[in-house]
Amino acid sequence: MPGNKLTLRILLLLLSTDFLETFTHLCFKKSTLPESGFQISSPVDIFIFIKAVFSSGFLWLGLSLVMSTFIIWSTILSKIDLSVAIPICSFSYIFVPLVSVIFLNEKINTLRWMGIFLILMGVIFVSVSTRNEENTLK
Repeated sequence: MPGNKLTLRILLLLLSTDFLETFTHLCFKKSTLPESGFQISSPVDIFIFIKAVFSSGFLWLGLSLVMSTFIIWSTILSKIDLSVAIPICSFSYIFVPLVSVIFLNEKINTLRWMGIFLILMGVIFVSVSTRNEENTLK
């Protein structure tokens, strides 16, 4: 069974999954952008939409990033507890809005930035609590 030992290597792997997940979402979004004005009013329209999205290189890049993330995530979970990995791996909740602002020109209001800040604080609390558990076990 995995432990709670959060090493620098594992932390870097967690951050890499966050970056990969962020760029996965960006790729999926970009694969649908050419079809953003597309109206689906019949079952045939759904197939036309799917065909257009599946012809996007961004979709295929996103799917390959999902596979890469899965491999790294599996490695992480073999080393630390899920209850530790998931909260620390929440940086994508911060990275996705930043990437959306930079690459997609999306607007993010103050309330959402405050929520993102609270998520960051939660990640810090989980990381600190993990270190405290490690020190207690010594």
